[in-house]
Amino acid sequence: MTYTDFETDTRLNPLDLVERMAALNEWSFERSAEDEITISLEGRWTDCHISFQWMDEVEALHVACAFDLKVPEKRKTEVLRLLSLINEQMWIGHFDLWSKEGVIMFRHALLLAGAEATDRQCEVLMECAIEAVERYFPAFQFVVWAGKSAREAMDATLFETVGEA
Repeated sequence: MTYTDFETDTRLNPLDLVERMAALNEWSFERSAEDEITISLEGRWTDCHISFQWMDEVEALHVACAFDLKVPEKRKTEVLRLLSLINEQMWIGHFDLWSKEGVIMFRHALLLAGAEATDRQCEVLMECAIEAVERYFPAFQFVVWAGKSAREAMDATLFETVGEA
């Protein structure tokens, strides 16, 4: 065993931080394994199911946020166009379509490479996932349920109002 192997073995599992964050906020969660935890939250537009996975072999904390929207086969091509437009706008993370299941999810990973995660990093990772879903969920609905084109959905979603009515 080298010195760096010994250091790696003593690092904390960042999912312990995520579990503590969920417990303190009284969020519904399940720790299905040592390397995975799932949190369910009610969002403004949809419920979010956020899965954190610790990938020890690459020292990365992965987050995947799925939400309640199933993409029918006939709308997959337009949803893929929308994903491309959305991902061009993203600075952190990206959206994927899991074709077999017809599920869209936001994904991102925090590469730690020898460092330990902090409470704040775990919190921000989760916030990024939720904010991305909340921002773009209406666009996905426009394409899937309203039959709009990807461009129409993006234009409607990115339209920002000034002030309040």
